[in-house]
Amino acid sequence: MSRLAYVLASYFAVLLIVIIALVDPAPRLLWNASASAPIGLYTIHPTDDPDAGKLVAILPPEPLARWMAARHYLPLGVPLLKHVAAKAGQQVCRHGVRISIDGHVVATARLHDSHNRSLPIWSGCRRLDGGELFLLNPSIPDSLDSRYFGPLSVRDMLGQATPILTRNTSTGPLRWRANTPSPSVPQSCKRTSP
Repeated sequence: MSRLAYVLASYFAVLLIVIIALVDPAPRLLWNASASAPIGLYTIHPTDDPDAGKLVAILPPEPLARWMAARHYLPLGVPLLKHVAAKAGQQVCRHGVRISIDGHVVATARLHDSHNRSLPIWSGCRRLDGGELFLLNPSIPDSLDSRYFGPLSVRDMLGQATPILTRNTSTGPLRWRANTPSPSVPQSCKRTSP
């Protein structure tokens, strides 16, 4: 290879690195270490409109992210991995510890975490606006999700998460492309469009 070829190859390699750094691409692989969803490696597929029941990766808004980091629930900059339980047009409610979607109780909230610290409480009912998602892992009773902090914006969503190599328990075997358990949200609550 000639000297000119080396110079050109180096130039284009540096140019590619600079372009990638400036574009700030969204992550396409995610390692989940939380017990709220099966532990393991996921691929992230960009989407603006995930179907109800699908698993998504979403960055919590800054105040929530700081609160979660201060309590050592989730480090700053790490996305949540949660199921879409409700979308625009659906009504979500919290009365006491009961969480309901379109009139169906789908989960219960806890008042305190495992260290006996108070958890956030919101109450009442609201219809989700366009661009809002109610995220819930109802089969995991201590999952920190919308039952505590309410709906999140689609703008903060990285995409839909698909398992690549996961396990359901910390000591269980890793499984290739295992389906994540579907949330126990009644079928009547699942709508794919507002």
